[in-house]
Amino acid sequence: MVAGWSILRKPDGRRPQEPVSQVSGVRPGKDRGVPLDLGFPSLSSPMPYNPIVATLGYVLSPDRSEVLMIHRNARPDDQHLGKYNGLGGKMEPGEDIAACMRREILEEAGITCESMQLRGTLNWPGFGKHGEDWLGFIFLIDRYAGMPLQANAEGTLEWVALQRLMTLPMWEGDRHFLPLVFDADPRPFHGVMPYRDGRMQSWSFTRL
Repeated sequence: MVAGWSILRKPDGRRPQEPVSQVSGVRPGKDRGVPLDLGFPSLSSPMPYNPIVATLGYVLSPDRSEVLMIHRNARPDDQHLGKYNGLGGKMEPGEDIAACMRREILEEAGITCESMQLRGTLNWPGFGKHGEDWLGFIFLIDRYAGMPLQANAEGTLEWVALQRLMTLPMWEGDRHFLPLVFDADPRPFHGVMPYRDGRMQSWSFTRL
């Protein structure tokens, strides 16, 4: 029973004066055109967190000893200038996340993905150049068709031995999640890595 409401009758059988709801000032059963305000957020209100959804893929060589990386050295205004990174980009309307990964690999490396696995997801609050939030889906591509390009509009493409991957200049946070991309654990990881002013603030993950 909501506070201030009662269906009891007086001893003489008469119904007491109709109470006013203490929740919103609406008389029960009367002001039906006025919704009760129970203090809950509206379901129609915009979500407070709207990250940019993107993919990030790591292409393995046929013998699985090397990975295809892009050296971001083409644009002076590039947020990633000088760093090595995987391949990928923003998801477009009308495509699922796997289709996004295939398209980005084709556009950036000129090859077609024939086999790939989702290795994890990464929530990057504040990672963008202007503090935008990003949500990344991380893939490992272990079979492809075609000959990889040598360069694209973002930089040069290089095969890098897995053993020396961690020696390359890259984002500070990449050194934390990359071992999870290439390890033998079949479970995807799901991590969160907040950034502020281009620096990683913390890192945590779970595996399911």
